[in-house]
Amino acid sequence: MAELTFLEQLDALVEAAVSTLEAVRTPEALEEARIEFLGAKKGKLKSVQKQMGQVAKEDRPVAGKRFNEVKQAIESQFEQASQRVQTLDVSDSDVPSGEIFDPSLPGNTCRLGHVHPITQTIEELKDIMGRLGFTVADGPEVEGEWYNFEALNIAESHPARDPLDNFYLATANSNSGMPRLLRSQTSTVQIRVMESTPPPVRIISLGRVYRPDTADATHYPMFHQMEGLLIDHQVTMADLKSVLRLFATSYLGSEVNIRFRPSFFPFTEPSVEADFRWHDEWIEFGGAGMVDPNVLEAVGYDPEQVTGFAFGLGIERLCMRRHAISDIRELYRNDVRFLQQF
Repeated sequence: MAELTFLEQLDALVEAAVSTLEAVRTPEALEEARIEFLGAKKGKLKSVQKQMGQVAKEDRPVAGKRFNEVKQAIESQFEQASQRVQTLDVSDSDVPSGEIFDPSLPGNTCRLGHVHPITQTIEELKDIMGRLGFTVADGPEVEGEWYNFEALNIAESHPARDPLDNFYLATANSNSGMPRLLRSQTSTVQIRVMESTPPPVRIISLGRVYRPDTADATHYPMFHQMEGLLIDHQVTMADLKSVLRLFATSYLGSEVNIRFRPSFFPFTEPSVEADFRWHDEWIEFGGAGMVDPNVLEAVGYDPEQVTGFAFGLGIERLCMRRHAISDIRELYRNDVRFLQQF
């Protein structure tokens, strides 16, 4: 009777072990099953083995043989379960229990980022102006009043220097105690280049500028400008108009007419507003003019020997016209649904 009880226990044990191991889908469940059935101290197989001494001596060969068969069956089932677990995606949140990973199925495509439309525009402007012979110059965004105003012929009484129209930095004073501010224009780079470079000069500077404007569809307190500067002998307004026309045609992709409207800027004389005619519509793109003799003298140039022109274009405005964007704020909301269109 003891022999039958022992064999029945073995049959029940192998049935339970097979059933449990077939249902295993995670490493945690596999380890729990190993401890339950094959544990060295408290495993069920070990517990049944301890009862071998209660089997009659003449029945022990049969009982021992059956025990070994059961042990091998459980160990074999454990190995199969272990291999199966290795092939499963065991993520609790993504894969329901029982789902098997199929490596032949197409994977999930990772969403890749791409270059921001403003950066795309900047790189394209560099390429266009580079083909026209202009090199790129950079400068600091925190400037002193000399570079941002005085060297550009902007008098101390000029309203452009009003603290309410600039971002002055209360804690960022120079060693001489002079006030510092976030640059309001990239013309500051032109002064730095002319101070250190003899004529001829042919540069563009592209970067962020800052003005305390209220954000709306066409204004933003931080935006980007492209400033161009050409200094050489016998430079005229005709050269300025030719460069701007070539630039506009290259950027807008079709023959573009250009017109100048009289204007005033302290650092150019004469000064003009440049308009481009595109898709039967006149579009204002920026200011330009011949470099004022006072600016040339401020950097050590002789206005009797050299002349030049300068122009400034809003990069956001160019980007918005190219892509038919109606609100500048869309460029800085970081809305992936909007940005992924470019």
